[in-house]
Amino acid sequence: MILIVDSGSTKCDWISVDSSGKQIQEKIRTSGLNPEILKEKKLYKIIRKSEELMMNKRDVTHIFFYGAGCGTENPRLLLKRVLEDIFIHAQVEVTEDTMAAVRATLNHDDEAAIVCILGTGSNCSYYDGSAIDQRVQSLGYTLMDDASGNYYGKQMIRDFYFNHMPETIKVSFADKFNMDADYIKYNLYKNPSPNAYLASFAEFMFLNIDSTYIQEMIKEGIRLFTKNMIFQYKEEIKTAPVHFAGSIAFFAKKQIKEVAEEMGFTTGNFVRRPIEGLVAYHTKKLN
Repeated sequence: MILIVDSGSTKCDWISVDSSGKQIQEKIRTSGLNPEILKEKKLYKIIRKSEELMMNKRDVTHIFFYGAGCGTENPRLLLKRVLEDIFIHAQVEVTEDTMAAVRATLNHDDEAAIVCILGTGSNCSYYDGSAIDQRVQSLGYTLMDDASGNYYGKQMIRDFYFNHMPETIKVSFADKFNMDADYIKYNLYKNPSPNAYLASFAEFMFLNIDSTYIQEMIKEGIRLFTKNMIFQYKEEIKTAPVHFAGSIAFFAKKQIKEVAEEMGFTTGNFVRRPIEGLVAYHTKKLN
């Protein structure tokens, strides 16, 4: 059994396939496994909570894990060690989520492209056809992650408290979420995944996408992301398409295309969940 795993900070999808790429069972979903944020004990707890994973753990021969927080050495090795300890017969490969986005969005293996992730967090890299060039080291959701789910959640909470939201939107927002200050601060400063908490507000944007306020907020985040991340590749952008992966990118496709036209870059593919493309990639490599 081969497990191909795509993990953000909020959720983690596990697909089990045989060596031909045929799916063995239904997709398994757990909480996100971000080793930069979660402690070792919590990583174990999340995986072991899944009955489906535990039932088949001895049958797993390969794990290809792509995840948020796996771009730096120590967190990556921590998660690899946890997976090897649980799935004792498996060869384990842990890679940053950027590579999942690259492999899932490219039109062919050696295509050169700028690849962006807009999900719970955000990221941007240039793939030259063989290797990733990432020119900005992430400092996490507190300082970076423009145009991500947690960025927009933060913006909406701020706008709510600073009275910048239109009144009709503010009423709907308060109806949907607990906006008590103590509750918000508890989730931001006491809970283990504040970035995922912030990102949970993002769905509200797309349920209210007809609002001019929402549309402009989305585009302003994309402008920041373009300036700070995509424009790191000013030469490459002249010839390479800009592909996007992640739920925020997928649902904000219209606004991204508008900003692309405004700021002068060419959008390519939009993929909501990279994991489907990864199944074909890995089974092809193993055969």
